[in-house]
Amino acid sequence: MNKVKVFKFGGASVKDATGVKNLLKILHSNQSRPLIVVISAMGKTTNALEKVVEAYFSGDKDIAYNRLEKIKQDHIHIVRDLFGQHLPQDLNDKINNLFVEVEWVLDETPVKDFDFYYDQIVSVGELLSTTIISEYLNRKQLKNQWIDARDLIKTDDRFRAANVNWDKTRQYATSVLKSMFEKSEIIVTQGFIGSTAENYTTTLGREGSDYTAAILANLLDAEEMIVWKDVPGLLNADPKIIPDAILMPHISYKEAIELTYYGATVIHPKTIKPLQNKNIPLKVKSFLDPEAPGTIIDQNEKDDLKYSSFIFRPNQVLMSFSARDYSFIAEGHLSELFGTFARFGVKINLIQISALNFTVSFDNQPFKLEKILQSSLQDSYKILYNTDCLLITLRHPTASLIKKMKNGKEIFLEQRSRNTFRMVVKANPDDPIYNKYQ
Repeated sequence: MNKVKVFKFGGASVKDATGVKNLLKILHSNQSRPLIVVISAMGKTTNALEKVVEAYFSGDKDIAYNRLEKIKQDHIHIVRDLFGQHLPQDLNDKINNLFVEVEWVLDETPVKDFDFYYDQIVSVGELLSTTIISEYLNRKQLKNQWIDARDLIKTDDRFRAANVNWDKTRQYATSVLKSMFEKSEIIVTQGFIGSTAENYTTTLGREGSDYTAAILANLLDAEEMIVWKDVPGLLNADPKIIPDAILMPHISYKEAIELTYYGATVIHPKTIKPLQNKNIPLKVKSFLDPEAPGTIIDQNEKDDLKYSSFIFRPNQVLMSFSARDYSFIAEGHLSELFGTFARFGVKINLIQISALNFTVSFDNQPFKLEKILQSSLQDSYKILYNTDCLLITLRHPTASLIKKMKNGKEIFLEQRSRNTFRMVVKANPDDPIYNKYQ
């Protein structure tokens, strides 16, 4: 068998029938087989499903059902654009069954925490997209097999940020996929989702479809992995914020890990390590211009210092802790503070420690801030916080870039290291950066 290639298509690439047809065209033009195709939820489906979870967990079940019905109709509209007004009965049944599974969850009163229900509900987005697209490819004579990624990716029970059990995943995925390739040269599966030993659905973190693709590439010693995006490749900034952002044709695994750690959203932070372990090149290419070269990420570090990169993380909480007894922030305090953040599944994006203060910046996710504020930490620490903050990171900055980025902003905190400048600022509604995220 030839070496496997892994393609990953994000939600923007399959947001409508035109996108799905373009995916078919890309697969037809890339004749390399065998091929694993990992697909995200369509368009903004994940965002919409998150709103369903929030309504359900807040007790607004009618709103949750209405939002779910809107998502269903959006998908039916795409299916009709692909197949005509008369939907294939088997496909119609599969779509209905997926929504019924969500309705079963909504029928119950929540007895577990938010993250558990998030994973059970939001995961349906990837199941819908791949079910529809797999059927469409088969109808267009591009033979493929669909498989539920939850049968491949085995994880712990840390919902919304599950850790992969590599031994069990290797055991399941390797044998199952190799057997499937004996029947078909193309396998379609979902990104983002996995399952626990008890068969509860888990997710790998927001934008985790890239990570799924990298896991499968690693296990099958893939020739390469290609992420298909709505940008020409990996850019040095979000073009929605910096219109003259430039393409980086090549960077190393090391630099890519740094960029994703700081919040670059083109690829998931955990994507690089499984590829680097097997020296599998990662390409980021445009689904709008498939013939363009895009970006190559591999072990060569020769181009890493050529570009200054800009990374923006909106909707941040900046929170400071100081011991009520005015003691220094020492190892015991750090263990307690980090332990609390880990217990509530809150990922820290920036840390600054002084004699009396421990300050962090993190994403303002539903119910997370409240958990920290209501925790036992309030007994030992004075807690101050700001919401609606923006975390800005510059990689390989020049002095003039730092000055320009700081201009006119209310800065709460800034840090400088050899290759990186970071600052947390108040999100200003009049600032173009802020407006691009609304």
